Amino acid sequence: MKLIELIEINKKLYERLKKIDDSKEFFEYLMKPLRPSVRINTLKCDLKYALERLENYIVEKVPWCKEGFYFSTDDFGKIPEHSLGIIFSQEAASMIPPTLMDLKPGIKVLDIAAAPGAKATQIAQYMENSGCLVANDVKFDRVNILISNLQRCGVLIAVVTMKDGRYFSKLKNCFDSVLVDAPCSNVGMIRKNYKYAKLWNLKEVYSLSKLQKDLLSAAIQATETGGTIVYSTCTVDPLENEEVVDFALRNFEVKIENVELPVKRTEPILEFEGKKYEEEVKKCLRIHPQDNDSEAFFVAKLKKLEN
Repeated sequence: MKLIELIEINKKLYERLKKIDDSKEFFEYLMKPLRPSVRINTLKCDLKYALERLENYIVEKVPWCKEGFYFSTDDFGKIPEHSLGIIFSQEAASMIPPTLMDLKPGIKVLDIAAAPGAKATQIAQYMENSGCLVANDVKFDRVNILISNLQRCGVLIAVVTMKDGRYFSKLKNCFDSVLVDAPCSNVGMIRKNYKYAKLWNLKEVYSLSKLQKDLLSAAIQATETGGTIVYSTCTVDPLENEEVVDFALRNFEVKIENVELPVKRTEPILEFEGKKYEEEVKKCLRIHPQDNDSEAFFVAKLKKLEN
């Protein structure tokens, strides 16, 4: 797709994106196809052995995830290791959130919007199938896909729930670590499917921002003091990213931690449309497509403090 096609598909989206990043590189990469990538599932197979089996497909390593690799094909139906759960097709940037969750065997973890299960299976992998993972989603069809992927990947510690994520605000101080991979406007996924450009509208961004704040609020309340909350989206709008984290900082006893990963990044936005965000928001990780030739992505790592 060329830039003129994006403008024709959704001019309002184009005008919005220019306010966020008006560089030529941003739009060039936003409209390029994504590089296929996979995560090797060490619950099913030793990493070294898997690499030997898959050496004909592996192009290069994903720098920020030791189990992540760029692949030469996205035709996973022809690769037995995919059906067996040895590999999971997962966009490289989406591998980031679980690496920040301070995961270890034996802990209690909540994935508040878990379907289709890429990050949930990654979480269980880092927990070494020991502890408890509550994998939640709100819709029946999405929960079915989630269960299928958990089973395929050999996850034994998952309790699958079907709740509105805001429900978990009732479970005070229950979890050691919580992931909020929030529903979003999916601008980062335009590289995967141009329908996300067509479907985008600003009214939904405002609605999603409110939902995202509610989900992050629930996650913070459900986390034990000293626990970790990771918030992520695959979009670029500050209303869904920096503003949501700013809301958390202003309303809860949390702090933002630096993201120490070998990943190229774009500076977080501290002021947008006349609204200023807390200086701490600059510690968030904002990734634009041209930074790492990946999806657009946003991640914040929060630590819950004592009241």
